[in-house]
Parts: sequence; structure tokens; C-alpha cells
Amino acid sequence: MEKAKPIILDVRAIIPRERHPKIFNTLDGLKSKESLVLINDHDPKPLLYQLDAERKGLFEWKYLAQGPEEWKVEISRK
Repeated sequence: MEKAKPIILDVRAIIPRERHPKIFNTLDGLKSKESLVLINDHDPKPLLYQLDAERKGLFEWKYLAQGPEEWKVEISRK
């Protein structure tokens, strides 16, 4: 079976306090094997810590680009 195309979520234009709720809303809607490519203007490592604390073991995290101006992370639902 072919892997589904990831959802692209560019949060650079979203005000910071609304970013995590938008990201978590999108992640919670993913089915198994679906993924999200997050585009951000800084390393979203705090999101990784929050994801690990609140959704431990549900997602895989893979950097696609690591700055300095654009960061891309593929987050896949297990």
C-alpha cells in the first residue's frame, strides 16, 4: 500500500500562542501511518517534548530541514 501524502502545516504565519493548539488538533486527526510536515521559523524541539509528554509513543519525529531560517519536521502517526 502506498504511503499517503503528508499534510503540510506551515505555522510561520500563525501567532505563537495559537501554534501548538493548531498542531495538536491536526496531529490528533491523523490516522495510523498518516503524517504531517510541520514548517516553522525555529527549531520546534519544545513541541517534541510536549508531544512526548502528552502523546507518548503515538508519533515518530524526523527532521527534514534544520534551519537556520526554515525548519521542517515530519511527524508520523504510528
